[in-house]
Amino acid sequence: MADAKTDIQATVERALKDEKVLASLAEDLSGSSRRSRMTAAQVFEQVAKTDVSKIAPYGNELVDALNRPEAQTRWESLEALCELVDIDSRTCDKALAGAEASLFDEESGLVRLSAMRFLCKLGATTEKRSEKTWPLIDEGIQCYHGDLEFSDMLLAVVNFSTGKLAPSVKEELAARMKFDSENAKGSLKRKAAQIIENVS
Repeated sequence: MADAKTDIQATVERALKDEKVLASLAEDLSGSSRRSRMTAAQVFEQVAKTDVSKIAPYGNELVDALNRPEAQTRWESLEALCELVDIDSRTCDKALAGAEASLFDEESGLVRLSAMRFLCKLGATTEKRSEKTWPLIDEGIQCYHGDLEFSDMLLAVVNFSTGKLAPSVKEELAARMKFDSENAKGSLKRKAAQIIENVS
């Protein structure tokens, strides 16, 4: 396991220095080897967190990777796309369908969480996008309330609530959080109250 981690780290470092490495990994994202796809997605995610500009030319490949069957490729690609929102939100718009499918993935909580993070990040960028992503975010809040990943999902919603949201979205988000802000306990109550405060 340690060796695999070392290999990934070495590949990340090479990819940051040599764009040919990333170009080759971008091809692996749509290749026939499951292991190569997962490795490529993992490297893309880590490169994106270090220097997002390096992955900018490969936004379409990352969007396409959301159609792969294995969960890891999808969640790592969504995490990379989350970073890409900051510099190329237009390409990220193309990932909406893949993110929606991932949000309702029945087998992987990590895929659902990454999809929620991505939708919240993209939705916070403009009023129009907030209107487009809000029905999915709202459904996610209702579907996964109480799940293991819900606390992290709600953190993404807190960030969403500070974005450029349409007035109708702010209103509906506050209404959705009202019950938890009054009846929940601990972290959930605090986050719900924070969201209401942010959109008021």
